Amino acid sequence: MKTLQIDIVSDIACPWCAIGFARLEQAMQELAGELSFKIDWHAFELNPEESAEGQPILEALAKKYGSTPAEMEKNQSGMMAIARDLGLNFTRMQERRTRNTFDAHRLLKWAAEQGRETDLMKAFFEAYFGHAENISDHDVLARYVDSAGLDGATARTVLASDNYSDAVRKDEAQYQQAGISSVPAFIIDQQYLISGAQEPDYLVQALRDIAVGEVQTQQG
Repeated sequence: MKTLQIDIVSDIACPWCAIGFARLEQAMQELAGELSFKIDWHAFELNPEESAEGQPILEALAKKYGSTPAEMEKNQSGMMAIARDLGLNFTRMQERRTRNTFDAHRLLKWAAEQGRETDLMKAFFEAYFGHAENISDHDVLARYVDSAGLDGATARTVLASDNYSDAVRKDEAQYQQAGISSVPAFIIDQQYLISGAQEPDYLVQALRDIAVGEVQTQQG
């Protein structure tokens, strides 16, 4: 059975990244008898300069996009419905604050060494969108490490150090230089780019086409 490598450029603070991966999971399940997959996650920070306090998300997004908090609330309500249909917990996504995710990305690099990066990423998505947790807080991060079945005490040791900082910065620089400016971005076999949270049916066909070498266009 052919194995496709999928490199996912993503941020914990990106709702479409959670939705996009849930859709990818559905596509991979449909293709389970045809293809196998190797998933690697790569860091992208939506709010690299964010302060510890953060900002209320609706106000921050309204300012960023030249809109109003009411318009952002309506937009996010649509995302909440999409997430709910995918089985994701986005219950408190409108209550969250903007957060710096650098330390969370460091823990994802640590989890990757144990083959558990996807488990931890999904736990962090749940923390941020389902519970409006402060995902820059070390206590919160360690708690969700535990919830993902990893060792919270070891995670605290990582957080207290500078471990994996270079790996996160290398990731960010590499994909910025490659032209990735928005997430999620799915890079298949280090050659084909699928941008955004595409529908499962689209992903199934795209992955089939890539597997048999029949790709004619890329989704950008």
